[in-house]
Amino acid sequence: METYSIALIPGDGIGQDVTAAAWQVLERVSAQSSFALEATTFPWSCAYYKETGAMMPSDGIATLRGFDAILLGAVGWPAEVPDSVSLHGLLLPIRKAFVQYANIRPHRLMPGVEGPLKARNFDILCIRENTEGEYSGAGGRVHQGTKDEVAVETSIFTRTGVERILRFGFEQARARRGKLASVTKSNAQKYSMVFWDEITEQLAAEYPDVAVISYHIDAMAARMVMAPESLDVVVASNLFGDILTDLGAAIQGGLGFAASANINPDRSAPSMFEPVHGSAPDIAHLGVANPIAAIWSAAMMLEHLGEAAAAERIMAAIAAATSAGIGTVPGRDRTETITAAVLAALD
Repeated sequence: METYSIALIPGDGIGQDVTAAAWQVLERVSAQSSFALEATTFPWSCAYYKETGAMMPSDGIATLRGFDAILLGAVGWPAEVPDSVSLHGLLLPIRKAFVQYANIRPHRLMPGVEGPLKARNFDILCIRENTEGEYSGAGGRVHQGTKDEVAVETSIFTRTGVERILRFGFEQARARRGKLASVTKSNAQKYSMVFWDEITEQLAAEYPDVAVISYHIDAMAARMVMAPESLDVVVASNLFGDILTDLGAAIQGGLGFAASANINPDRSAPSMFEPVHGSAPDIAHLGVANPIAAIWSAAMMLEHLGEAAAAERIMAAIAAATSAGIGTVPGRDRTETITAAVLAALD
């Protein structure tokens, strides 16, 4: 029997509740399958930062490297620790150290869920570059606190980074419906985004079976609202992908359905899976967080590990729960109620 070692980082706020829910589902489906899961939980969070002065210990990356995958809950508690500290102290170092350059976020309506759009039959896979671009962290501030203060933030786009995320997008489009939308703002950003467009065009010649269209970010935002069913795979830079995937979460019914995977495609290091709704301090500890995004992320983890049948069973169980009206309205059903419905569907 194959046994997978999973690092659990529940993190802050509702991250703890939804990670516990996702793990219950993982344990149930593994018990019904021919594989086993072993979890090690790490308390790294904003609370950990307040106690130790760091979001994770100095050997945190080395510790995580030995796991098959990482399941993350949520990181951040702005009232206690600035987001710039929590993000750059845990999430971004993991993504960069493990070369998790492909951030994958599926956007589609689960049965029984009412989104804000008239359109229902959309199935969009957003692929966001995850390790460089606008979130590279290159820059600085001088003359701080004076009237002459200057802040510089430099985006870094490498040929390696742009080519590999676009190639990943082409491969995903080839495996789905054969359509790729590449998103830039090359009419305004004449260096980095023109560079991205040029590489898109170069790679398109290697994928004659994939229909490619380049969009500006503003036009893509409008298309995701007006004609989401026309889209298949969307690939974008770190910043643009971040914005578009929040829009994608909105049209699929809200952040409670927003699953994601931070993938190391060559599997030289563990990949990380997380819901993208954040720690939600306003509802933390109330027991009303929707765990579906975390459970969906757990299904993506199993698929990545090669357990596609188990992943499909989890997705079918989520669909059964939402078809019955459970977990479809934000805040109406308790976390434990939604989890129980998914578990019952698995049985």
